[in-house]
Amino acid sequence: MQYTNLGHTGLKVSRICLGCMTYGTSQWRDWVLDEAESRPFFARALELGINFFDTADMYSRGVSEEVLGRAMRDLANRDDVVIATKVYFHWSDTPNRGGLSRKHIMASIDGSLRRLGMDYVDLYQIHRWDYETPIEETMEALHDVVKAGKARYIGASSMYAWQFATAQHVAERYGWTRFISMQNHYNLVYREEEREMNPLCAAQGVGLIPWSPLARGFLAGNRTRGGGHPTVRAGTDDFAHQLYYQDADFAVVDRVVEIAQKHDVSPAQIALAWLLAQPAVASPIIGASKMYQLEEAVEALKIDLTPEERSALQAPYVPHPVLGHS
Repeated sequence: MQYTNLGHTGLKVSRICLGCMTYGTSQWRDWVLDEAESRPFFARALELGINFFDTADMYSRGVSEEVLGRAMRDLANRDDVVIATKVYFHWSDTPNRGGLSRKHIMASIDGSLRRLGMDYVDLYQIHRWDYETPIEETMEALHDVVKAGKARYIGASSMYAWQFATAQHVAERYGWTRFISMQNHYNLVYREEEREMNPLCAAQGVGLIPWSPLARGFLAGNRTRGGGHPTVRAGTDDFAHQLYYQDADFAVVDRVVEIAQKHDVSPAQIALAWLLAQPAVASPIIGASKMYQLEEAVEALKIDLTPEERSALQAPYVPHPVLGHS
């Protein structure tokens, strides 16, 4: 395993992060693994040297945090792992059970810690931008969470670059805690983040921990233009169809498959190898519902693509509308 500093901090994270949206309860989504099925993935991740685990309060409506917390208590030393969770999405129709108000942030961090069975999280992230709460209120509340010892660092997720710059400026102005990471939507078939967000993060020393590095499985090379669905998730993931499946997206996948055959590896490994080589990318967040997916992701760290191969992978890309900010 390789390790890197997360942004301009001393926090060391594995270059592969295990995303925990896949683990929790199948009552939430058909493709989610229940706790007994999930446990081997946490054990194997630790064996492979992964120390970075990302979840969110809304995954399986809190059960993902519970499952992750129990696994870490049983399998790992708390000081050896980096645990990240998120706040924002509504759990119910009541007005204060979502967003980034002080009230919701303070209630949510306590709820996450209770479900995780931990005294603190290493990285507390805002899952989306809240258009209804002043950013000053949000940043001060997050600063207070850090000063209370409930989180070591804070991070952000998908938003516009101007929004992220505004949040960082507010924190700087008032002497509050700044974001150290950006969990953005970034992969070979969605590269709009290269226009503004990625350069901003590189300039400010913010580490990128992209979500959906394999485009929700699209870059694994097993989707067809005719609409075939090889997995339960592919067949039920309407969100993926909103994000990908343009003709140009399939052209990118064709190029991924071609280069994967040259290296005698899987298309998913080539897509990850490309992403790992991009500026400011610290640790892509991978999901795994089959053990080989986890093991292949770690093996992708060994693949060194040539400049010509990287250019070939990028050549078929066409611009997309902004996706994943809501």
